[in-house]
Amino acid sequence: MTKILVIDDEPSIVNLINAYLKPEGYEVFTASDGNSGIRAARAFKPDLIILDVMLPGMDGIELLTRLRRESNVYVILLTAKTEETDRIVGLTVGADDYVTKPFSPRELVARVKAAIRRFQMGSAPGGNDSVLTFKKVQIDKGARKVTVNAQLVDLTAIEFDLLHALAENRGRVLSREQLLEKVWGGEYFGEMRVVDVHLGHLRQKLGEESLVTTVRGVGYRFEDDPL
Repeated sequence: MTKILVIDDEPSIVNLINAYLKPEGYEVFTASDGNSGIRAARAFKPDLIILDVMLPGMDGIELLTRLRRESNVYVILLTAKTEETDRIVGLTVGADDYVTKPFSPRELVARVKAAIRRFQMGSAPGGNDSVLTFKKVQIDKGARKVTVNAQLVDLTAIEFDLLHALAENRGRVLSREQLLEKVWGGEYFGEMRVVDVHLGHLRQKLGEESLVTTVRGVGYRFEDDPL
């Protein structure tokens, strides 16, 4: 059973999310402040976390920063509609996606389902066709592992999916809209800058800027040569 941790101090929000997620068959655990949230994340080991930015004690940004030192769990950030800074900072420190309050519960469930579906597809057994091999980079879709120059690179779920989408289309430019569709799915209604933030993280981790290049005004391209 897929495990989801909801960290939010508003009982009405927690009850609403519970009411929509539990009928989908998810096991849901909750926490109402930052300190109990980080403890719950460590003990519960969820597959996905829904995290509010405004929390008593440790806020959501600090919690996420600490969490990213030890886990690549998929995180959907809940932010106030007017707080664009929170969304950008959240993405910068490691959120995979965000939903603005007030939100549609059905949209949130769609985001959760899309993320879980990618996990399940990624963990399905794959044959040789699931491995993309280039001169510098090897991408194993089945194991969700990436090596650069034979060194394992630790990527989040979103970073892996972005790299795989670009590598599958080596030499072609993919626009932000195309990457949103391929990685986040047709249910995504957020800002396109989420692509830029995650690709910035990906480039840093790959250690070689030339592997993913920017084509100004168009999109991004994967450059490594196949073996």
